[in-house]
Amino acid sequence: MHCFACQSAINPDDSWCSKCGAAVRQRVDPDSERRFVTILRADVIDSTGLVADLEPEEAVSRLEPALAAMRAAVRQFGGIVSKELGDGLAAVFGAPIADDNHAPLACHAAIELVRRVSSLGDPGLQVRVGLHSGHVVAYMVASEFSKVYEIGGAAQHLAARLEAAAEANQIFVSEACQKLADGHVRFEFLGRKALRGFGEPLPVYRIMGASDLSSWRVRRARSVSRFVDRTTERALLWRAVERISASRQTVLLIGDAGIGKSRLAHEFVQDLRTGGWRLLDTECSPNLQGASFSTLKRLLLSLLEAVAKDPDLMEDPRERLSAIHRLAIDSVLDVPISDSRWSELEPYARGRAISEASCAFVESMARHRRTVLLIEDLHWVDRASDAVIAAIASLQAPNLFVFLTTRPNGMPDWIARCHAEVIAMRPLDDDSGRAMLADMLGASLADADLKNRIISHTANVPLFIEEVCRGLKDDGTLRGQWGDLALVRPIEELGIPSSIQGVIAARLDRVSRQQRMVLQVAAALGPRSSEAVVRRVAELPEDTLQDCLGSLDRAELLVRIDSDLESSLEFRHEMVRQVTYESMIEKVRESVHARVLSAFESDETWRDDPDTLCYHALRAKDWPKAFNYGRSAAQKCLVRSAYADAVDYFRTAMSSLDKTPPTDLRETNAIDLRMEARMAFIWSGRVAEWIDLGKEADQRASKIDDVGRKVAAMTVMAGGQNFYGTPTEAVLLGEEVVGLAEKSGNPGWRNLALYNLGQAYFLAGRYREAEQTFARGRAHLMGSEAIAPFGTPPKYTLLLCCMMKSFTHTVMGELDAAEQLQREAAAIAKETGRPYDRVAAAYSGGWLKLGQNDPAAAAAILEDGFVLAQKHGIRLFVPVLACHLGIAYLEQGLFDRARGMLTEAREEARGVGYTSAVLRSSIYLALATHRLGDVRAAQNMLREARNTARQQGFSGLEAEALFGEAVVTPPSDAANKAAILVALRGAIAIASESGALPLRQKAEAMLNEMVARDDRLS
Repeated sequence: MHCFACQSAINPDDSWCSKCGAAVRQRVDPDSERRFVTILRADVIDSTGLVADLEPEEAVSRLEPALAAMRAAVRQFGGIVSKELGDGLAAVFGAPIADDNHAPLACHAAIELVRRVSSLGDPGLQVRVGLHSGHVVAYMVASEFSKVYEIGGAAQHLAARLEAAAEANQIFVSEACQKLADGHVRFEFLGRKALRGFGEPLPVYRIMGASDLSSWRVRRARSVSRFVDRTTERALLWRAVERISASRQTVLLIGDAGIGKSRLAHEFVQDLRTGGWRLLDTECSPNLQGASFSTLKRLLLSLLEAVAKDPDLMEDPRERLSAIHRLAIDSVLDVPISDSRWSELEPYARGRAISEASCAFVESMARHRRTVLLIEDLHWVDRASDAVIAAIASLQAPNLFVFLTTRPNGMPDWIARCHAEVIAMRPLDDDSGRAMLADMLGASLADADLKNRIISHTANVPLFIEEVCRGLKDDGTLRGQWGDLALVRPIEELGIPSSIQGVIAARLDRVSRQQRMVLQVAAALGPRSSEAVVRRVAELPEDTLQDCLGSLDRAELLVRIDSDLESSLEFRHEMVRQVTYESMIEKVRESVHARVLSAFESDETWRDDPDTLCYHALRAKDWPKAFNYGRSAAQKCLVRSAYADAVDYFRTAMSSLDKTPPTDLRETNAIDLRMEARMAFIWSGRVAEWIDLGKEADQRASKIDDVGRKVAAMTVMAGGQNFYGTPTEAVLLGEEVVGLAEKSGNPGWRNLALYNLGQAYFLAGRYREAEQTFARGRAHLMGSEAIAPFGTPPKYTLLLCCMMKSFTHTVMGELDAAEQLQREAAAIAKETGRPYDRVAAAYSGGWLKLGQNDPAAAAAILEDGFVLAQKHGIRLFVPVLACHLGIAYLEQGLFDRARGMLTEAREEARGVGYTSAVLRSSIYLALATHRLGDVRAAQNMLREARNTARQQGFSGLEAEALFGEAVVTPPSDAANKAAILVALRGAIAIASESGALPLRQKAEAMLNEMVARDDRLS
């Protein structure tokens, strides 16, 4: 063990260093956290010589400007100053929140640091900087007086050694940092250098300057894979593009880092450019978030470049702008302005002029030619540009396609106001992931296991797949050339490449025990908290609390924000809050949350906020309260149609209740909670979990011998069988449950059981029995027994009965009855106003219009329902709405659009687990494929759908598939004609038995026409 001050050897039991007298620091919990960050070390060269002859105050005055410039440069690029060293500092990038750009940001900060110090005008102040990216350990160091977090490990020492090796105003960088920042920054390789404390010479690079390459060009140059899949997203983009003739269209492509947003955007934009579109593009940069109008400036430069390259433009569009608007454009482009009219404008007026001028510029470009405006990475947009981009995205300019990309945590607030279509990107499917791997590794089957492991490890995120493969190639595990790589040694773990490893690392300043306690309370409350709440929870004397808050404010840990309403406290950096929170041992954390919960419960302001109360009860491990507040929060979410959030809160309530002591009361509450939660799981399309809720409730009801609750659980399981099971199984279970529900004397569950049974009959193609069963349920729900299970409004179940009964009458050709029921469903939806009811009514309304041979009207209704379902996360209806919308497009002759929508419907149905919807969308996708000329593919799809429907008992869909086979089979020879006749007769037989009169009539008409044609020919 060595003294931290003089590095002399000391005994572990010593309290003081015998050489220098420094207190011995003891490490506590050395295995705290291992993270990956970029460390910056900088100092003033020969600072001792600069201040040796100065008084202390003069010495501080001489060095403080340089230190202030260093701090400002670090903070400008999101870094954290972890330590100040008197004449320099150590900073961390990649904390408090993992950031895949920590190395480029650190490099840009180093460049800015050198520039700021050089611009101070003091030739004696020269700095040197060292940068290294690596793993660090954040641990607590205890001395006699305080405990602080520090960063340990070889990573910080290498950064310090690089700093010491650098010359005046130079930045030395390790190979690890260079690899991560290459492309974003220009480097010069200096060879291998011997650094103190390291046995072997290490590669060292020097930063030469920032790169002019955009983030996309850097990523594209690094990529070694081809573009795969994204059929669904491309179809949605083309659909949006097709609508720009009437007005502009705005599309937001949203997805996590590495999902492939930029790749898809540029591939799609290239297709548009091939079709004659003009491209205007810019990207938001994490390096320039602090620079006003940095994104807008790039956009305007792109506009000017387009003007210069377009021979059809007779004049510069800027000439049509007013004088003030031209000055506004010049100000963003940093053109010197001598016109006093601009300097005399108030800041607000300048901002408005810049926005108006930018909009006018873009609009004029779109007026002459179809234009796509691509703005990438909105999550990094600077605040000044954000308002202007919002205005541009809301322009009513035909021929303008505004294409935006962002990460989920950076979606702008104004997206809803500009009516943008939001397209969420998902990871690739397994087949596309394998195609990507085959392109990089090779098509050999010998490494099939490796490919499967990579797919499992990366969850099919394209960037992660690439970087894992690159890591294996760089470390020699894979050898050869891209496209022909061979595995040369076994792989135990794939690991996480540094290029995709975001890291958190930081430390707290030395604070007193009371100050730490105040920090802990604030950390438990969140990034921003009320001073009044902190006062109540901390329970400190007022003068002591004020002293603590003052000290924390001066240390820039917890900053006071005074307003007219109340005084708030805000962490300067989220890192401080996270480290403070995570530094608390579990018992202390629970105690703090318990005190916060008690304070909120005694305050009327928070009593109606079960979300917050649930959060603190959960972390206080107060399970009964977490159950109650979680349930209340879930109920609030259902009221506002936030179904995904409701699912999360129901899960919290269920898990919290299960942690309480087992009693019969707990079990009845657990069953009731699962029955109540079923609606959130159903509406958000979590079918498998919905069924599991029923199974769990059934098992619990059996254990406590509760017949009534067992009937409820079986009713839920019966409803699930209509999605996951076969119709035969669903009918058998449904009939059993209806009988049990009637015997149990519970009209609410009986009514729901009747609906489930009617749905099972419908899916089995037993339309007459379905109609009679829905009629029974509807009669009960309209009479004195208008009761539904708890958690379900009776009108909701009545609407579903009307909806399904309308479907049944439409399939049977009884359109007047279907229309009457549809009017009832629409009236209920209008009365309740709930998104789910409106979506259900739109679904049945679209189906009815299709039955009435009015596909255009059907499409209009279904499109509204489809948008509403996506907006509110009503995933259960998305696949069926998409399917029937595709059918409506098909019947209008919009075959490309029909194929895209039906493909999406089939994928959504597979994702939900909606078997009948998968079959129906496959049948009509085959018909669209046939109309687009691929007869063989259409025949194969229909044959597969027919066989599946027959095997699983979907007789109605089997009849539709048979009729489809007859339609797509060309009567080119005797064998084909015979096959058509067999298919038609099969469809007629099933339709006659089930009562599907319109289908039977269509099949008979086609059969009679064929027979008559053959008679005429003979």
